[in-house]
Amino acid sequence: MINFFNNLNPVIQALIATIFTWSVTLLGAALVFFFKKVNKNIMDGMLGFAAGVMIAASFWSLLSPAIEMAENLKMISWLIVFLGFFSGGLLLFVGDKLFDYFDRKLSKNRNKSGSMKRVLMLIFSITLHNIPEGLAVGVAFGSIFYGLEGATVASASILALGIGLQNFPEGTAVSVPLRREGFSRGKSFFWGQLSGIVEPIAGVIGALLVLKVRYILPFLLAFAGGAMIYVVVQELIPASQSNEKKELMALFTLIGFSTMMILDVALG
Repeated sequence: MINFFNNLNPVIQALIATIFTWSVTLLGAALVFFFKKVNKNIMDGMLGFAAGVMIAASFWSLLSPAIEMAENLKMISWLIVFLGFFSGGLLLFVGDKLFDYFDRKLSKNRNKSGSMKRVLMLIFSITLHNIPEGLAVGVAFGSIFYGLEGATVASASILALGIGLQNFPEGTAVSVPLRREGFSRGKSFFWGQLSGIVEPIAGVIGALLVLKVRYILPFLLAFAGGAMIYVVVQELIPASQSNEKKELMALFTLIGFSTMMILDVALG
């Protein structure tokens, strides 16, 4: 099986690897089926956990690799990462304001509107996070074809494994908050796993355009990081802190951060 995989075209290898990373997102999203009823304490705890996951992922999965990649490509790393990070947060800020504007013009149901905004921001931010990760896997496998330094099937596979395992809590980070907003388990699962389906698409693109994509990947990684931090600060932490047991919710955030940090560092 290993020899068969090693002999495949790098684009096919990238596709298989990113299908794996997406499938782990799917498994994480499936956790929503284990909740028999919506319990505020559990859901707020999971929101806090999701916030910790996203904060850790923003640095170890996105900003740190963006800095390293920019330095390797002889770019001004701090400038590229700053521009990407701030642009990602600014995009969601503008989207937030536009949503509020059209909401005031068109919406009659305020509660439903607020829920929908949180849903859209969660899905959008996690999807943004998954696009550059899919590109990173695609670039790793595509680099093998071009014989770039350090490019091997083993190193690319380890990268895909690490990203895949990190995607498990990210799938949960989308599906569980959606369930809290009143979505059915089926719809929460669907949107949770759908946030990861962009990885196979981005993986194939990365493998096909490896020599071009690798130069914009540092910006894209930082861009996704900025978008995720905005969602954490604007939506997830305030929502989890609406619980009476604020200290416990903060502890769940620490647990989420620690979980993602361990996955990233151990598999980095």
